[in-house]
Amino acid sequence: MSRHDPPCPMSVPEGRLLCDLTQSWSAVGGGVGTYLRHKRQHILRSTPHRHLLIVPGAKDSVTEEGRAITATIASPKVPGSPNYRLLLRNGAVRKVLDRFRPDLIECQDAYNLPWAAIAHARRNPGTALVAAYCTDFPVVYVERPFTRIVGRTIAGAASRLCYNYCGSLYRRFDMLYAMSENGGAAKLRALGLSPEVVPLGVELGEFSPERRDPAIRATFGAADGTPLLIYAGRLDREKRANTVVEAFQRLPDALGARLLLVGDGPLREEIVALADPRIHAPGYIGDRNLLATLLASADLYVSGMADETFGISIIEAQASGLPVVGVAAGAMIDRVDEATGRLGPVDDSAAMAANIVDILSADHGAMSRAAVAKAHYYGWDRSMEQLFGSLYPLALRSAAQRSLPGAATARPAFAEA
Repeated sequence: MSRHDPPCPMSVPEGRLLCDLTQSWSAVGGGVGTYLRHKRQHILRSTPHRHLLIVPGAKDSVTEEGRAITATIASPKVPGSPNYRLLLRNGAVRKVLDRFRPDLIECQDAYNLPWAAIAHARRNPGTALVAAYCTDFPVVYVERPFTRIVGRTIAGAASRLCYNYCGSLYRRFDMLYAMSENGGAAKLRALGLSPEVVPLGVELGEFSPERRDPAIRATFGAADGTPLLIYAGRLDREKRANTVVEAFQRLPDALGARLLLVGDGPLREEIVALADPRIHAPGYIGDRNLLATLLASADLYVSGMADETFGISIIEAQASGLPVVGVAAGAMIDRVDEATGRLGPVDDSAAMAANIVDILSADHGAMSRAAVAKAHYYGWDRSMEQLFGSLYPLALRSAAQRSLPGAATARPAFAEA
């Protein structure tokens, strides 16, 4: 919808079936998974609607539990990321969509699955289509890896082709949103699109500096006065866990710092093999209360991830009272300022180490308070209010207009704004 359209009632009509269709599903965390779980909770607790979740799984199955429907499509595991699966069977997805006929489909991927949603909407006029830009894939999966193989010029050209594809794809949706300005919205606008910015959230009741536990710190050799650094997320090269380890190893020995890496991934074995008694990598922790305690018990959050589209882990760390040392790229630019941390160049472990030393010598109390204040802007209630009070009603209205006799199909007004 155009931003200049006359105002419309901002609510989703009662009794709708809302569908989420995603490739980016993991049973053990992940930003998209966290978002979808909170959305389902919101739908069931605070709305009269039903929720259909279509995700990859070990087998084809459909589970109906009251207003919650979960469909898994048998999909192979992604090599190197055992918690994720590659959902390529669009035909199976379309069968599920045909069976349940959702009123609105939100897709969090830019690959094959959006085309299953588009095909369904063509056959079922009035179905609203919403796209979420959750991964800046032209950079993450094309430009950065191609640069190492074929050089910057060819990699840049390949990345531009992918962005052109994004422009063509997202013009077929009724509404499009990114999760931060620098994590996607600015790039989408450069393509002539008109994305909204809908940040994800953090469970503010779970994460707090009050969870700090000296006994937990002691288990990692971090007595009072000993800095404890923490990172939470996948331990792989995409998330640049290796840069965090390299930066830690550059720190002066006199600091006596300790590093806690919470998460699993292909780099964990390499990190454990370092046999550095100062580095602890306990693996994935599914207990959210324990994760919150670990974050609050640390002194500094460190991340080298260059391509965050939102950065839930950053917000959770800030809600726990932690300053952040990261990189000046993606959503981290929106999340971290001089009052709450330091940002440096991508893949520069020396600069990261210098920023860590800088933060550890700064006024930790002031930075902790600033971090908590910043995080409290990102409650899940705010995210859900934007989705259900603005974005979804506009998408449904756009779809209704498209379904009128003589209306142009798959060319919503918002894409031409």
